[in-house]
Amino acid sequence: MYNGFVVLDDVVVDGFTLGKITDWEAEPSETGDAFVIAPDGSRAGLVWQVCDPPYFQEVMPTEATRWGVWGVGFLLPMISRENARTNLESILPQLKSRWTEWQSRFSGHR
Repeated sequence: MYNGFVVLDDVVVDGFTLGKITDWEAEPSETGDAFVIAPDGSRAGLVWQVCDPPYFQEVMPTEATRWGVWGVGFLLPMISRENARTNLESILPQLKSRWTEWQSRFSGHR
């Protein structure tokens, strides 16, 4: 999933890499779509917005081919790769937890 979209190889936190569907670098946006690639190469979707307070919630459940789609609120605007990295870092604990659950639930089904 999410093949053909831009992977931001320089936006990596603890082995988790951000990919973008909405091109916030070409045209600034307060909302968008992205994805995260886990250290094992598996992916999850992100539906993001810039807001305060931040949040993290399920949009679509996990399945064998992807560890969910997550709605997230970021504090920082997506205007630079540095901000994108900080935003990814802010949701990393939740992402790691969901990824770990997915691995234990779907190992052997991929």
